[in-house]
Amino acid sequence: MMKKAFKFEVRDEKKIRVIVDTDAACEADDPFAIAHALLSPKLIVEGITAEHFAKTDSVQRSFEEIRTITEAMGMNVPIFLGEEGALDEQASGNSQAVEFIIEQALKEENHPLYILAMGAITNVAAAFRKCPEIIKRVTVVWIGTHGIRYGTVPFREFNAGNDVKAANEVLQSGARIWLIPSYVYTTMHIGLAEIQNRIYPYGEIGRHLFENMVSYNMTSDEAAWTQGESWSLGDSPSVAVTLNPECGHYAETKAPWVGEDTSSVPREDSPLIRVYSDVDSRYVLEDFINKLQLQYS
Repeated sequence: MMKKAFKFEVRDEKKIRVIVDTDAACEADDPFAIAHALLSPKLIVEGITAEHFAKTDSVQRSFEEIRTITEAMGMNVPIFLGEEGALDEQASGNSQAVEFIIEQALKEENHPLYILAMGAITNVAAAFRKCPEIIKRVTVVWIGTHGIRYGTVPFREFNAGNDVKAANEVLQSGARIWLIPSYVYTTMHIGLAEIQNRIYPYGEIGRHLFENMVSYNMTSDEAAWTQGESWSLGDSPSVAVTLNPECGHYAETKAPWVGEDTSSVPREDSPLIRVYSDVDSRYVLEDFINKLQLQYS
């Protein structure tokens, strides 16, 4: 049982139901965003769904990392296995995650449902395919794509690239989508020294977040893009804009089409979505760190 750490409450009509959809074992930033969501009184976390990251057993690995996080936080949150791989490849549409997303979206609730998608968007796309009725009943906040910067691809965007078909099906679905593209999510910079000083001392979860990041930074072949002693908490903006949609600038614009190389291609018949052009990194990081310290001091 978590202690009551905050001397404030959130009015009931301001609360939001969320499903966190995450490839938690892929990189070391997802766990920070998961913890942030679980610590936020505004968010009613209905469950966490494990997403693949295009590797064998990646869904199971994500599931186990999610369980490690919730246990370290002393929280009992439902966790669901997602699709094994990309649409029309390993994805069956019959995973626990897909069934859970549909079940939650069809509930008659006073609180709106947001899906915070922090990886490939396969689980959401599979749920939309299986039950199109839910498309207009959810808001999808997705960390992915190169947004509306058309032309040269600076790098293969990881989340969209792990299931390009799913990316396009969701972006073109007509759902309410808030997109946080690469040029925004890569700006959430934090140094390992700050994590050691301000996060590591606070509870089992603080230790896990720091040690997991240090281990990943030193041993993973996929950490080559990092700067050595700093990181970008790229999944955390999905939590921040759900807590405060005005913590960044955005425009309602036509959804991009994602090419096979993950380039963004303009498409005149695309539906309108919200695309963020920046998010306040100070708010993102300080809100999480202060909630963590209050909860585990």
